[in-house]
Amino acid sequence: MHASRDHNPLAVDQNAMVAALRASAPYVHAHRGRTFVLHLPGEAAASPRFVDLIYDIALLASLGVRLVIVFGARPQIDGALSAAGLMPRFANGVRITDAAALACVRQAVGSLQMAYEAHLSTSLASTPMGGARISTASGNLVTARPMGVVNGVDHGHTGEVRRIDAASINAHLARGHIVLLSCIGYSPSGEIFNLVTEDVAGATAAALAADKFVLMHPGDAMHARFAESSPGLTVDAAQAMLDTENGDLAAADRARLEAAIRACKSGVERSHLVSFETDGALLRELYSRDGLGTMVAADTYDAVRTATPEDLGGVLALIEPLAEAGLLVPRSREAIELDIERYIVMARDGLITACCALMPYSEEAVGELACVAVHPAYRGGNRAAILLAEVEKRARAAGLTQLFVLTTRAPHWFVEHGFAPSSIDALPLAKRAMYNYQRNSAVLIKPLIAA
Repeated sequence: MHASRDHNPLAVDQNAMVAALRASAPYVHAHRGRTFVLHLPGEAAASPRFVDLIYDIALLASLGVRLVIVFGARPQIDGALSAAGLMPRFANGVRITDAAALACVRQAVGSLQMAYEAHLSTSLASTPMGGARISTASGNLVTARPMGVVNGVDHGHTGEVRRIDAASINAHLARGHIVLLSCIGYSPSGEIFNLVTEDVAGATAAALAADKFVLMHPGDAMHARFAESSPGLTVDAAQAMLDTENGDLAAADRARLEAAIRACKSGVERSHLVSFETDGALLRELYSRDGLGTMVAADTYDAVRTATPEDLGGVLALIEPLAEAGLLVPRSREAIELDIERYIVMARDGLITACCALMPYSEEAVGELACVAVHPAYRGGNRAAILLAEVEKRARAAGLTQLFVLTTRAPHWFVEHGFAPSSIDALPLAKRAMYNYQRNSAVLIKPLIAA
């Protein structure tokens, strides 16, 4: 007797693969033709995960992403200095590059660039890069200037980014090349400067108006290492993290987070900090809804907006299970469609993650907060509170002075957010006439104080 297909582990794995491919399809379409700037620190090239990371980068290129890789070389430079009998020298976290150190920088960076080019040239059928045929491009694409003397310290051949040759980089990308940039920059007078690669990467992302700026790092996800941090940070929240974790953030983590913030302030919508030590983290960050890394966004990741007719299916998907469980009053599809513009939704990559409705009773200057629902996968993320704040703002703008809510199971949450228990007699007349005594919902009211 043959084993059932449902109990065949291989069949289960294949089903999971099909489900994963289907789930990633919207991101494949969204990312094709987009420009991503990836920063890989020198530690990534020294990691056992490096080859797999290259395979994942090659897959991005095969899926039509325009890629710029900015690779760091700090440990490789330190190794070259040690081999030459020289001690690394730093001032305020910045390497001092004298003539002897510059020779080590050139040696380390040149060797590392050849390693990247060699790995990206792999096309053996026995590897994930079989048939990839990837071409790389590099050159004098970063113009630099000397850092000079800072606080009395001459930084020698250490420089700062002056200009990124965006036109040439875009021309390479248009030809299907992966562009490789390093910590090396050149001056108009022909000098060579050692740059901070996070600065190069951030300046490149800004100059190209990149769609994504990804900074790889060792260790766990950044948000997982710090208390009360979130996988999705606004620029302000990321800056607050920098300020409050001043003593705990390593210099390299600070440099990455500062680069992510600067890029977002310069017009890059999303910066992602992703661990290269977690297998497949780069792909999961870019091709799944929630990813594995820490994201810094120029705006909030979950967009809060008025619902449109196209959102009807998503709103129903949230409300109907709660209505069936008796947590919400059942509403027909037609009723929701008729009132769809009174609904407010939070959306993430097309998925409605939370919703609510504001039903005004203008004659009494009162509004009802109704249909508060959060997707099961996104509960515990403060979404209901964000929606409540938006409802209050809209209610005040409409001249309403109070909000009320009817609830059977969550009165404590509303009390914690400023509502007070009240009675049926306090409801607007029209709502009082429709009150369902069998449900026996608690009535809670919140006064709206002018903002």
